[in-house]
Amino acid sequence: MGLARLRCKCPGALLGYAPSHPTDSDPHVTAPAAALDDRALLARNWALNALSLTDVGFAPASADASFRRYFRVTANGLSWIVMDAPPAQEDCRPFLKVGALLHAAGVNVPQVVAQDLEQGFLLLSDLGRQTYLDVIGEANADALFAPAIEALIRWQQASQPGVLPDYDRALLARELALFPDWYLARHLDIRLSGADLADWNLVCERLIDAALAQPKVFVHRDYMPRNLMLSAPPPAVQIGVLDHQDAVYGPIAYDPICLFKDAFLSWPEDRVDGWLRQYHAAGLAAGLALNTDYAAFRRDADWIGAQRHLKVLGIFARINYRDGKPKYLADTPRFVRYVIDVARAYPELAPLAGLFERLVLPRVPLE
Repeated sequence: MGLARLRCKCPGALLGYAPSHPTDSDPHVTAPAAALDDRALLARNWALNALSLTDVGFAPASADASFRRYFRVTANGLSWIVMDAPPAQEDCRPFLKVGALLHAAGVNVPQVVAQDLEQGFLLLSDLGRQTYLDVIGEANADALFAPAIEALIRWQQASQPGVLPDYDRALLARELALFPDWYLARHLDIRLSGADLADWNLVCERLIDAALAQPKVFVHRDYMPRNLMLSAPPPAVQIGVLDHQDAVYGPIAYDPICLFKDAFLSWPEDRVDGWLRQYHAAGLAAGLALNTDYAAFRRDADWIGAQRHLKVLGIFARINYRDGKPKYLADTPRFVRYVIDVARAYPELAPLAGLFERLVLPRVPLE
């Protein structure tokens, strides 16, 4: 079975800046001032002042599932990105802090040219117009994932406790609660009770205990092709990393499984396993505190992947019903497949497999 892609390539990242280019494939395109809302005009004028320019090209670079949005500024053959993060809804400080950590670790991230935290504007270097998701396919995936693995290991090697928020029991539990609250109750009109609720609580306890037992590193939390930029084309691939503001200190297997079991495309199991083995071998060689037994590491990756995929099912439902953004629901069957495959593979997760087989699969046809 080949690569399964997303149904529609929606612009923007799930939780951060990832430029798309249907509106700006022509580098000279600009949005007329009359088409800009008041805040976009404010952002444009701020960028002009920050760059000491009198005129620039200014056009949307991406949409976003959060309140953040991005504009590409062009002038004299150069380009920058303006992040518009309304202070009442967004906080730019984690983006700045984690970006500095990634940069110090030798990872290519947007550099801050100017900032105005009071207004919620950042002027950033432009890492390019193509995400990995735009270009990755069966033929080039190995070549693209190799530098992504290298960058991830550099990030993990820089880890230290007490710098980023802990991916602790409370946070893991809050994330898991999104699944029954939003995906089951709101989307499927299913409310857990009795034996089903007991099974769910048991599964949550097992997934959280397994996550907390893993070695801890810096965790990006959305390290996937949509948030990786192709900043230089093959053969000299240069990777850029975006959407890093939600980073935490937590399970070492989280980002690797996120990379290969993506929100917007699916790979055959043999390729996922091959890339996980590649990461595992390279991580051990780099001195990361990985379990030397690959089977044990793969179990860690599968289980924290199940936690993530349950969370994302809840998030995609919440984005639809609370925020009025329905496009992400089209990809929820991908996560149902991820979860049921892992739940069936491990006897300890049989209660989760049972829940999905009784409650979810009858209502969610899988491809």
